[in-house]
Amino acid sequence: MTTSNTAGQMISRIENERELVLERVFDAPRSLVFQAFSKAEHLKHWWGPRGWTLTVCNIDFRPGGVWHYCMKCMDENQGDFFGFESWGKAVYEEIVQGEKIVYVDFFSDAEGNEASGMPSTRVTLEFHELEGGKTKLLNRGQYDSAESLQKVIDMGMMQGITETWDRLAELVADLK
Repeated sequence: MTTSNTAGQMISRIENERELVLERVFDAPRSLVFQAFSKAEHLKHWWGPRGWTLTVCNIDFRPGGVWHYCMKCMDENQGDFFGFESWGKAVYEEIVQGEKIVYVDFFSDAEGNEASGMPSTRVTLEFHELEGGKTKLLNRGQYDSAESLQKVIDMGMMQGITETWDRLAELVADLK
């Protein structure tokens, strides 16, 4: 697969049958893109696909800390999804300020208990500074099995992450 430094284009590929790699260039400085992942006031404005809102966003951004959130579909045009809530929880493993975030992300309930039967993901985010004040975000999502990865793809994750990162691009453009 050929990679490109064109802002806005997401590149995706599967490696080793159970790792989803996503890349995208954002037209914003690395520190700003990193900050958008580390502060609740920013996450509330972009996390989730279009038509979804973070109704809960509690974040303790440090190794060992937890981010517990709830996405709710607020778009009546999304049919059966309207009003649906999706809870998630991330446990941070490693944070290198401005450069890297590693966490385990899983579906949860409102109390933060892991949802049984749903795949978890070990996410490694790398923020690479590019010329011209741009940032390449590299996201490596590792799953326990190829079947777990396929399950989230079948759930529409690629459309969801594309729309989520589109919203991130819009946020960082506004904050520049």
